[in-house]
Amino acid sequence: MNETFQFLVRHGYSVLFVWVLAEQLGLPLPATPLLLAAGALAGSGQMNAPLAIVIAVAASLIGDVIWYEFGRRRGGKVLSLLCRISLEPDSCVRKTENAFVRHGARSLLIAKFVPGLNTMAPPLAGIIGMKVGRFLIFDALGALFYLGSFVALGYVFSSQIERVAERLEGLGFWLVVILGGGLAAYIAWKYFQRRRFIRSLRIARITPDDLRQKIENGEEVVVVDLRGSLDFEAEPRTIPGAIRLAPDKIEEGHEQIPRDRDIILFCT
Repeated sequence: MNETFQFLVRHGYSVLFVWVLAEQLGLPLPATPLLLAAGALAGSGQMNAPLAIVIAVAASLIGDVIWYEFGRRRGGKVLSLLCRISLEPDSCVRKTENAFVRHGARSLLIAKFVPGLNTMAPPLAGIIGMKVGRFLIFDALGALFYLGSFVALGYVFSSQIERVAERLEGLGFWLVVILGGGLAAYIAWKYFQRRRFIRSLRIARITPDDLRQKIENGEEVVVVDLRGSLDFEAEPRTIPGAIRLAPDKIEEGHEQIPRDRDIILFCT
């Protein structure tokens, strides 16, 4: 058995707890490889699979409860924070929010399988005021499904995973370089995409002062309030005369928007 597996045998439960907790708090540390490794070790009799799953679920719940409380106490400010730290464009965060609004607590059952929703679901549950007991039940079940499935996969394919790990360890230092380079390239690409997205928005952006000046000057403009339902609940005030149109209702309600005037979209 390679040195990596030996290290996991000695410190596996502690490493698993810290790693899953870090992922749930939003750090870019995917826990899937570690869950597979834990399952592989359990398959070879070096770890206890049920205990590993319980520890992973506990770490996941701690991280999610922190986000839940953050959302409950800070409201819409959490969405702004997630938009700032997300590597994905803001539209991805908004789609995640809309999906959670439609399905409610049931989203927690699959949240961890969906990139973006994994981080967004707990604070959104707090923002909409979901009861803490209901949140804990659905979140724990979702964590059990997600974490348990990968531990089970590792258990079933333990011999194959160990052989792959031994071959990867043969790369030595170059494995670290490849993994580090791949992660850096992924982050750089996502950052480039985000900056390009933001630049495209700034080209056609109008400031609140400019809009107020247009309205005071009597210019005929159409303001469309496209804020998501959670944003609107957190701050129900809107621009006088604005057309309220949820993002997922644009196709159905676009006929409300006049085409003979300048159209200004109010998103946040």
